[in-house]
Amino acid sequence: MPTVQVADLKDDDFLLDVREDDEWKAGHAEGALHIPISEFVARYGELTEAAPQDGRVHVICRSGGRSAQVTMYLVQQGIDAVNVDGGMQVWEAVGRPVVTDEGQPGHVI
Repeated sequence: MPTVQVADLKDDDFLLDVREDDEWKAGHAEGALHIPISEFVARYGELTEAAPQDGRVHVICRSGGRSAQVTMYLVQQGIDAVNVDGGMQVWEAVGRPVVTDEGQPGHVI
């Protein structure tokens, strides 16, 4: 499983958040693309349109389980994808910003 640590992510890395809508609304990484795992296959085209052509997709969820599933799927599709170890829980714990859709401070649920 290709994995990356939150601390190794740069501000301009492409981030795909696969948590569900209620989790996303509570708080997410600014600039992340949101496609819930429950809708991922149906909305796959949104990812291929938004992702950098020759760049890496960093997949994140709450703790790393759901994002690991999506990462494996993407790798099977030939996409350079990595799972963000520890997910949004670690993201928040190390002090990376978590925001709502309105740009206000958010939190991870």
